[in-house]
Amino acid sequence: MDRKWGLRVLAFAAALSVTQAHGKVDSTQAAQLGNELTPLGAERAGNAEGTIPAWTGGASAPAHYRSGMHHPDPYADDAVLYQISHEHTEQNASLLPEGLRDLLERHPEYYLRVFPTRRSAAAPERVYEATRQNALNAELVENGNGITGAAAGIPFPIPQNGTEVIWNHILHYRGDQNHFINNQAVVLNGNANLIKRDRQIYYVYGREGMTPDKLDNTLLHYKYTVTAPARLAGTSLVVEDPLDQIFTTRKAWRYSPDNRRVRRLPSLAYDSLQPDTSGLATADVVDSYNGAPDRYEWTLAGKREMLVPYNSYAIHQKGIPYDQIVQAKSLNPELLRYELHRVWVVDANLRYGYTHPYVVRRFYIDEDSWQILAVDLRDKNGELIGLQESHPINYYDVPMFGSTLETLYHLKTGNYFVDGLDNNEPMYNFNATLTPRDFSPQALRREGN
Repeated sequence: MDRKWGLRVLAFAAALSVTQAHGKVDSTQAAQLGNELTPLGAERAGNAEGTIPAWTGGASAPAHYRSGMHHPDPYADDAVLYQISHEHTEQNASLLPEGLRDLLERHPEYYLRVFPTRRSAAAPERVYEATRQNALNAELVENGNGITGAAAGIPFPIPQNGTEVIWNHILHYRGDQNHFINNQAVVLNGNANLIKRDRQIYYVYGREGMTPDKLDNTLLHYKYTVTAPARLAGTSLVVEDPLDQIFTTRKAWRYSPDNRRVRRLPSLAYDSLQPDTSGLATADVVDSYNGAPDRYEWTLAGKREMLVPYNSYAIHQKGIPYDQIVQAKSLNPELLRYELHRVWVVDANLRYGYTHPYVVRRFYIDEDSWQILAVDLRDKNGELIGLQESHPINYYDVPMFGSTLETLYHLKTGNYFVDGLDNNEPMYNFNATLTPRDFSPQALRREGN
C-alpha cells in the first residue's frame, strides 16, 4: 500500500495515535477557547497569505430571510476565483483529497468552482459554554469507545489524537430536534432512482440543559417513513442510538406495509447495508461517519489547508429540479462551491479480525465546525475506491453548521449515492414537537396501522 499520500502537515500539529495521552486539558489550555482559538477550538486567525480570513462569529441571516424559507445564500455576490478541471489536478494535488483528484481525472467534463473563503460556521452560545466545560472534564473511556464528563458541546475542542477528533464530529451540534422531508438518489449506470422519506430526529447529547449525568448513554433517536415511490411507501424505520455502542448496542426496527409487521433488524451499523440503497451505502457512512469507533485504529495526521465543499447554498435553493442536480456521473458542478479551509486529517485503519469494504479511510474534518467534509476510501489492497463529500451550510436560524447534501462516489464503477435532496420539499423544522416516545417500535406499529 502506498502510504506517501503527500500530506502537508502544519508544523504545530504532530501525528498522534489513540494509544497516547488523551482527554481533558488544563485551565491554561482551555483559556485559549474564545481567545486565540474560536469557542469550538479552531484557530481564530486567518493564514499568513490572507486566503483564509479570521473567524468573526459565523454567518448571519440575510435581512429578507424568514423562518421556513430555504436558506438564502449570504454570499451570493461572491465571484468565482478560479476553476479546477482534470487538467489542473497535478498543480493542485496538495489541496485536493485524493478521491476528488480521481473523480476529476475520470470525468473530464467535471470541474470545481473555487470561491473566496467564508468562515460561516456558528453554534449557540450555550454550546460554546458547554465546550469550555468539556475541555476541562471530558475523557475517552473503554479504549475510545465512549466518553465521560461531556455533554451539549464539543467534547475535545483541543484534540490530542484521532479518536478525539472523530468524536468531535459525531457529537457536534445539529439542533435539538428536526423534522424534515428529503430524497435520496441511487445512481446506477447513469440512471437515478429517487426515494422520498419523511424523517425525524430527537437529539439527546446536544440539547439544551443536557448534562453528563442526564445522558443515560443516549446520543439520539431517529425515525423515517418512505413516502415515494409507491412500491416502498409506508416502509418505516426507527433507531435508538447510544453514545457508547459497545456498552449498549444500537437498536433498529423496520416496519413493512406488506405484512404490517415491525421487525427488529439484526444490525444497522458498521458495514451492514443501508436499506433501499442498492448496496451503495453502508450504515456507517451516514453523515460521513457515524457509530462506534472500535473497529478502526484512528491516527491524527495533523491539520492542513485544503479545497473542500463549503457554503453550499446554491445547491440548497428552493425549486431546483432534482434531475438538474443529480447528473449521470456526478452532482452538477455548476451548483457546487469549494473553498480553502483548514481541516484536521484523520486516518482510520481497520483493526485485525474485522471486515469492511473500506479498510482504510482518510477523513478531512472542518476545524470550525468539526463536520467531516470529505473522505478518501480504500479497499483491502490499498486501492482508492471511493470518495465521500458533505456539502454544508450554516443553518443560521438555529444556528448550526451541517451538510445539506451528501454524496458517496464509487470511483471504479461510476455509480454513486446522494442523500439530502430537499429543494422541492418544506424546509427543515428545527422546532418540531417531538419526544422520545415518538421513537419506538410501538410508535412504528401505531403509525403503520
